[in-house]
Amino acid sequence: MDLKLNNKKALVCGSTAGIGKATAIALAAEGVQVTLIARNENKLKAVLEELPQQRSHDYIVADFSNPEALKTIVSEYVSKNHGFHILVNNTGGPKGGPVFSAEINEFENAFTQHLKCNHVLVQTVVPFMKAQNYGRIINVISTSVKQPLDGLGVSNTIRGAVANWSKTLANELGQFGITVNNVLPGATATERLSEIIKNKSAKSGVSEDEASNAMKNAVPAKRFAKPEETANAITFLASDAASYINGINLPVDGGRTKSL
Repeated sequence: MDLKLNNKKALVCGSTAGIGKATAIALAAEGVQVTLIARNENKLKAVLEELPQQRSHDYIVADFSNPEALKTIVSEYVSKNHGFHILVNNTGGPKGGPVFSAEINEFENAFTQHLKCNHVLVQTVVPFMKAQNYGRIINVISTSVKQPLDGLGVSNTIRGAVANWSKTLANELGQFGITVNNVLPGATATERLSEIIKNKSAKSGVSEDEASNAMKNAVPAKRFAKPEETANAITFLASDAASYINGINLPVDGGRTKSL
């Protein structure tokens, strides 16, 4: 399938590791000019060297704990360089733990890093998308929006807010040729999953291997996802081939989620 992504420009958040990095590589392989964005410049430079070099790729250094500073940095970049046809919102999840024992600042920090920063980025990139009559906004969130996950109380709460924000945006922006969709990764072989396994092991008293196998056995596929598998779904949603897919939650979880 020709995804017709040549000459498109993408801003990929959290692109120094895991799903974000895999997505940047997948988009670049399809001919997209990719701008990476994350807070660690050394890691950004390293990923930049891994991207297929058919296009002039670039990066932006920004911290997602400060939405207004993020908006300023990205707005300046757009004014001096170019806009984006594709925005991939992807930020590391909040720490685990029961929702009852969560501190108020945990909710505030997660809301800032996920919903507020997603929102200011959308406000910054949508004018260009409208002018092009083409836009793809893809939010990497979690299957918890369909089925809350035990031990991830703050994440369950904030991801749900992002999902509903996204659906509302899809309704508002569809008339301009802009789609807004959510990709819901299941258990994916990333650094975050390693942390979750360590926490499960420590709390349950079983070994990390046992905790890992229990998680795999909850998936019909009996394995964890590779970041590249989620990146492939994101890349498709970013393409012209997905132009009539809008406002959905797409699980990429090997069938773990019990609901349809």
